[in-house]
Amino acid sequence: MHKTTRESRSCSRRSFLRATGAAVVAGAAGIAPRTALAAARLSGALARPDLLDEKSPAGIEIFQLTTDTDVPSSHLYMEAQIFAPDSRRFVLHRSAHAHGSDKNDPRHQYLRCDIDDGCSLHPLTEETGATAASVSPDGRYLYYFVNETTVGGGRLTLKRVNLDGSDRQTVMVVDSPLPDTSYRPSGIYPLSTVSSDGRRLALSAFLGDGQTQNAPFGLMVFDVEQATVRLILQGPTWCNMHPQYSRSTDPEAAHDILVQENHGNVATPTGSITQLTGGEGADIHVIRDDGSNFRDLPWGRDGNEFCQGHQCWRGRTTWAITSTGCRQPSEAQLIEGRAAPHADHVGIRTPGGIRNDISRSFPNPHFYHFATDIAGQRLVSDAGPLDKRAAIYLAQLGAAGQEPARTFTYLLSPRSSCTKGAHIHPFLSPDGVMAFFNSDESGRLQAYMVRGLEHCT
Repeated sequence: MHKTTRESRSCSRRSFLRATGAAVVAGAAGIAPRTALAAARLSGALARPDLLDEKSPAGIEIFQLTTDTDVPSSHLYMEAQIFAPDSRRFVLHRSAHAHGSDKNDPRHQYLRCDIDDGCSLHPLTEETGATAASVSPDGRYLYYFVNETTVGGGRLTLKRVNLDGSDRQTVMVVDSPLPDTSYRPSGIYPLSTVSSDGRRLALSAFLGDGQTQNAPFGLMVFDVEQATVRLILQGPTWCNMHPQYSRSTDPEAAHDILVQENHGNVATPTGSITQLTGGEGADIHVIRDDGSNFRDLPWGRDGNEFCQGHQCWRGRTTWAITSTGCRQPSEAQLIEGRAAPHADHVGIRTPGGIRNDISRSFPNPHFYHFATDIAGQRLVSDAGPLDKRAAIYLAQLGAAGQEPARTFTYLLSPRSSCTKGAHIHPFLSPDGVMAFFNSDESGRLQAYMVRGLEHCT
């Protein structure tokens, strides 16, 4: 157990509300040595009305949550479980990019953002190698891993800390082959996922020994109460899994994990990915967290429709949504679906598969990264072209499996370069009244918030 050191970056409510909308970001203090975290402070959040335009709806406000000029800051990936259920506290990170962080970077930290305290930021981790953070569904804990793995060796530590920064504990250490296998995890995926009852965490990793060609990747499930781990899925095509536990509180559905399979991928013996997909591309599946009941989503793999590799559950429902790339028509659509029995990776042709194009109410859609609220009634997405012209839209969803989105409301253009490390990656608070995104419009990647979505109908 480690004694927690704490640091806060605070901005009073009054100064937060009165903050200027200057486009030039205020300078921030550099990070203090790790032994003096309590003395380090970061600058306050900034109101950014200059990011709104004539098409933005009345009543919304934009705030820049991070202002560090020494290192980039970012939200976690849009599917990550980083919010407390009250929608008032969430986790982001500094010295990070839109797809994660460098495990050898001592400046990388996870931070808690307290929205009701002027969006003050409070560091929650100090270990080099902290990665794959998830907030427990009750909002009590931050789970994260400390990655000290090497190909075929090293160690992986699962830790837990209270969301207020107290009572840091080591849940378990993996420093030997996974049970009933000869595999040692490395190349740790930057996203973990936690079951809706808070009892299990899933994390993917590379499983090769550095010598074997076509070595497997796999999905580990950690029982946080029993401090055990098991490997439930493995193979060379699982290199970019995006595992996502169902948010459903139904006792059976709570064991389901959404996973992505990258057919035609190529990786080196040390796990470096040289080709993400090939042929008809990736497909999306659901698997029970004991490794059983493998199912298919009816998306892609017909030579015309391709899964982009962005998907999520529709709130707490058993429906999921993906973004696609289509050749004819030349669009990037949002397709809803429900898992059907496995049928040999035939994607859109899956027998019994139910599909619903929720973007068909939007002319010539080009949607990419998106997320829903916990009720599955609202969706936020970026829309192309993926450059400084990219925009963010808020959608009101219709009946699951039947209706298109009822409305699409333009919110703003974040003016990000949209290079891979600066993807916008928008997502919603659980209650759906705030949206969050990344942008490097200031010259450095930062994290932003949109407030006032209750005014958008």
